[in-house]
Parts: sequence; C-alpha cells; structure tokens
Amino acid sequence: MLVKPLDGVTPDSDTRATISARPGGAAANQAAWMAHLGADVVFAGRAGARDVAYHRRELAKAGVRAHLAADREAETGSIVIMVEPDGGRTMFTDRGANLRLRRADVPVRLFSGAAALHLTGYTFCEPPLLEVALWLLGEARARGLAVTIDPGSAAFLARMEPAAFLRWTEGAAVCFPNRDEAAVLTGEAEPLAMATRLTRYYGVVVVKLGATGCVLAVPGSAPVLIAGNPVRATDTTGAGDAFCGAFMSRWLAAPSANLTPANLTAAAEFAVQVAATVVTRFGARPV
Repeated sequence: MLVKPLDGVTPDSDTRATISARPGGAAANQAAWMAHLGADVVFAGRAGARDVAYHRRELAKAGVRAHLAADREAETGSIVIMVEPDGGRTMFTDRGANLRLRRADVPVRLFSGAAALHLTGYTFCEPPLLEVALWLLGEARARGLAVTIDPGSAAFLARMEPAAFLRWTEGAAVCFPNRDEAAVLTGEAEPLAMATRLTRYYGVVVVKLGATGCVLAVPGSAPVLIAGNPVRATDTTGAGDAFCGAFMSRWLAAPSANLTPANLTAAAEFAVQVAATVVTRFGARPV
C-alpha cells in the first residue's frame, strides 16, 4: 500500500493523500524485473490462500512462473509505504504468511535446470525462515548452482549478528547491499571501503547508492564507482529491486567465461539506468 501525502502531514487529524494498493515484496519485485528483462525465472513463496491466484497472475504479467504455497491461517504479508515529497519512503512491514514459509513450499524439482538461486536477506531474519534459507543454500551448493544475495534490510540485519549473515552467505557469486546494509555488514563509513571489505566474502559486490549510482567491486581489484542518472524522483520504492533484477538479467545472460570487468561494468550501468526509470513513477514492478 503506497501512501503519498499531498500536503504536510497533520498529526492527530486528516491529511490529504494519494493511496494505491500494488503487488510487491523485494524478492517478487526482483523476480519480476529479471523476467521482464529476459531471464527465465521461477519464484517460490507463500501467500494467504485468498490472494494466491492474484499474485500468480501479477507475477505472470512480467513472465515469472510462480510457485506459491497457499496459507489458510495467515494473511499475505503486507507493507504500508509512506512516500515523502522527494520520493524517499518509510515502510511499515507485516510479513504475515511469509514468516510461515517451509521447506515443502520450495520443492527440490524447482532446482532442475536452474543456473542460480537468488535469496533476499529477509529469509535469514527469523528462526523458521533461517532454517529454510540455510537448506536452500545447501541444496544450491550441492548442485553447483551460483548463489546471489540481496541483504534486503539494514534494520533487520542490525537485529542479527552481521558476522553470522556473512558466514551463512559467504561464497555467493554476487551480493547487492545498499549503502545502509553494507555499513551494517562491514562497520565501514565509505562505500568504496564497504565494497572492498565485502569482496572477502563474495565474488562480485555491488553496493547500491541510490541517485549516486553504485560501487562495483571484485576481489583483488580496486572498486569502481558507477555514476547515477539524475532524475526527479516521485517514488523510490522498489528502485533497489529493479536495480538487482536488471543486473541479474545481464549477469545471467553472459556465460561465466565472459564475466569480464567490462561486462560487469556494463551490467551495473544498465542496472543504474533501469533503477532511474522506476523512481519517476509509482510502483515497484515493470508492469
């Protein structure tokens, strides 16, 4: 639910606002952008029983094949997003059925033919979900699949031990933290230092910097700052998800032998361009 006040917020009274209900969720948004940009994507998750058909349809619009478990006891996870005049946003999160994801909701047959497993940090934030996340990582590694990680939330990361998150996800092919998440994980203050430090754990690190662009880093090389595309932001919700999906679409399309620094830079530049288009409108999905 996107809420954008039309005037200054009036405490204890009414504030005129534009209110819009949209499908979302970080992993679902990322899957939608990957599929929209050409990748073959299967998304697995859990939703309230009455919403399953709706979310399957919404993901299918972008080309995602959705495997959704129907929860008959919990409602679909939901977020109320307060959008500021400059496009910044504050999120109020009720994870609902998402917190009840179990191994059985992600059948191993979904790994068949896959090239990569992508997880967000939200899957590591609660004990029941952590069990699923670690199981998925084990299954992917046993099958020789690449693993990619978006840490997802600085607030949630701060509630766990950062060293534990790094230990669980170490060896992932790509990690996509934003500036705040990278700061929590590294304790560093500068994005270049954050990215360099994270290359101790990951094959490619892309630190998202919003309007400033991103920092791209690989082990043994100096990090590279990719400049942002200046635009007037309406709503920054989902920009990081679009960035991740765009980068992944290019990264997955290139054979591993062709993942040169130039190709990685091109993928990051493409991701910056896509993210810049998202912030100029409401909503986090491509369609």
